[in-house]
This record gives sequence, C-alpha cells and structure tokens, in this order.
Amino acid sequence: MSKGGFYGHFDDRSALLEEMLDVWEHRSTAEVIEGVERKGGDAMTKGRRAAALTFSDELLTIDLAVRDWARHERPVADRLRRVDERRMDYLRSLLAESCTDEGEVEARCLIAFSVAIGNRLIDVDHGARSRAEVLDSISGWLFTP
Repeated sequence: MSKGGFYGHFDDRSALLEEMLDVWEHRSTAEVIEGVERKGGDAMTKGRRAAALTFSDELLTIDLAVRDWARHERPVADRLRRVDERRMDYLRSLLAESCTDEGEVEARCLIAFSVAIGNRLIDVDHGARSRAEVLDSISGWLFTP
C-alpha cells in the first residue's frame, strides 16, 4: 500500500496515532476488565486473570512501546497515565476485598504493577524455583489479608 493510500484512511499522521492509542487503551483496560468480570471468581482469581490478560505477550509488547513513546511525547504520556490509573483503580478494588488498610492496598498495587511490567525486563535465576513459582508467591502475598 502506498503512503498516500494508507493515509487515505486517516486525516493525517496524528489521527492515525490517536486511533492506535484508542485501540490500545480499549484493549488494555475495558476489554480486560470486562473479560475478568464476566468470568468472575474471587479477588485473587480476578487479579491473576487481569494480570495475565493485561500483560500477555501481545499486549505487553505494545505497552512497553507506548511507555517508551510516552517518554518523548506529552500527549502519549498523558494517555499512558490515564490507562495506568484505570488499571490501578481496578487493582485497588480487588485488593481492597482482602486488605482494609488503604496504605497497604496502595503499596501492594504498586508492587504488583511494578512486577507485572518489570518482570519481563529482568533476567535472573531464582535458585531452585522457577520464575512462575516466584510470581505465584508474589500473587499469593498480594492478596493475603
């Protein structure tokens, strides 16, 4: 497809980029939350499902690219903040089911979110334990009252 033909679908480059961010935001927030809620379960089950969907191989690649892009463009950074806030609000609601201390909920949310994003960026061994076992331990701790 020629450049002219491609942009025939969008008014300009900005419109294309805006549409890309709209699709990423919807898939990363609304679709994830709807999918998690539709299947139900307790807070831990929902939290694990939300993390698996939000940071799947497909969406994490896009997420990391948007994070890098946001370092250079303020409107993208604003969008990323909105997406992160929505994700954190949902996680807060799940963690609040098992933890009543607001400070503790906030700390656990930040740890969970940091692990979900940073996990793919850290390449270390965990002794006799697999990465999946370590992540499972973290999930268990996060949702323990």
